[in-house]
Amino acid sequence: MGDRRWLSVSMPYVLPASAGQGDVWAADAAQQGGVGTQRLLEVAEIVPVAEVAEALQVEPGAPVVVRRRLMLLDDRPVELTDSYYPTSIARGTALAEPRKIRGGAVGLLATLGYEPGLVREDAYTRMPDESERRVLGLSGQEWVLGLTRLLSTRQGVPIEASVMTMVPHGRRLRYEMTINDPDGGS
Repeated sequence: MGDRRWLSVSMPYVLPASAGQGDVWAADAAQQGGVGTQRLLEVAEIVPVAEVAEALQVEPGAPVVVRRRLMLLDDRPVELTDSYYPTSIARGTALAEPRKIRGGAVGLLATLGYEPGLVREDAYTRMPDESERRVLGLSGQEWVLGLTRLLSTRQGVPIEASVMTMVPHGRRLRYEMTINDPDGGS
C-alpha cells in the first residue's frame, strides 16, 4: 500500500445498499485510489466464542452462521472479516450459502425485515496469531488493528456481529454521528 493513508468510514457498511449499488468494499477502495476485492473463505454454522454469543444474545453453545472473508487491496491481503448471524435469522437464506450476496448481507437483512438501526463498534490493537500473521503478510513485530461491530434493529434485536482484523499500515478510522433529538430540541 505504500504511503497511502486509508480513511475508513463505517456508514456505507451498515446501511442497506441502494438498487444497482455494487460491492461496498470495492467502491470504498476505488474512492481511496485502489482496487478492492474479497474472497469468501468459509460459510458455516459454528458455536461462536462467548463474546459473539453474548453480542448476538444466543444461548452459550448454540450455533450461529459465520461468513469469513479475506479483503484484498490491489491484490494484497489487508483484512480478515468474520460476520456472525443468529441461525434464527440466517438459516435457509443466502447468508448461510457459500456465495456472494447480491446487494450485500445488510441489504439482505433489511429485505428479511431486519433493518439496521443501531451500531456499536469497538476498536483495539493486539498481536496477531500465527495464522493471521501468515495470511496478512505481517512480520513478527507488527500488531493488528481490530474492530468489532454489532448491528441491531431499532428495537435492539442483534442481527450481525462482525470481527475485523486489519493490517495497521496507514489505517485511520473515522466516526461521524448524527444526533437525533427525540424531543425535537425541547
